Amino acid sequence: MSKIRILIADDHRVVREGLAAILKSRSDMDVVGEATTGLEVIEKAKALKPDVILMDISMPQMNGVEATRTIRKICPEIGIVVLTMHDDDATIFDLVRTGVHGYLLKDADSSEIIKAIQSISKGESMIHPWIARRILVEFSRLSRDRAKEAPHQAYNLSLREVDVLRRVAKGKTNKEIASELRLSEKTIKNHVRNIFHKMRVYDRTEAAMKGVQEGIIGLEQGGPGDRKGR
Repeated sequence: MSKIRILIADDHRVVREGLAAILKSRSDMDVVGEATTGLEVIEKAKALKPDVILMDISMPQMNGVEATRTIRKICPEIGIVVLTMHDDDATIFDLVRTGVHGYLLKDADSSEIIKAIQSISKGESMIHPWIARRILVEFSRLSRDRAKEAPHQAYNLSLREVDVLRRVAKGKTNKEIASELRLSEKTIKNHVRNIFHKMRVYDRTEAAMKGVQEGIIGLEQGGPGDRKGR
């Protein structure tokens, strides 16, 4: 089985070295390069063609948001995971608009980072549940006054597909959804693929946001996406 090729972009050497040490210990991952500026990560993305980039936001020459936007245009096949301390709404929404595949805070433990890389290398998205909830709350606020009468019929979603979409919006993986609904992971994967097709979206984050914006799903208070202590 081929290894997941990873490019690390961060202007702090200790962060790069720490991430590299974690990832190099994995038999299924290979760190193919490091970058210290936004311009450098763009050039190395084009040259090295990694499967996944771990992207910092605050870098010299060009920040991670602009670098992500550029890479999404010229190398759309590369998965990008933002790993940053920035959790303000403006930065979050800017990154969502770039089409970033994953968004984790730097206080995430190594298992979360590894899980994100593995998921994104398979074509899935990985957004920290707390961040996903903030995104959805904002879209819910914007769509509060929209009509919600049998909204799932607009895209011909089945009730089961709406149920799956609701869990996708909470940041749950296919495996977690399958366990909750007592279905096979393959069945959930098929449901997610059908949701993408019917809603004309390309990833889990876009499906979740569109679901809330269109009134297909709502947000439950006190759900598992809440971050403790904030």
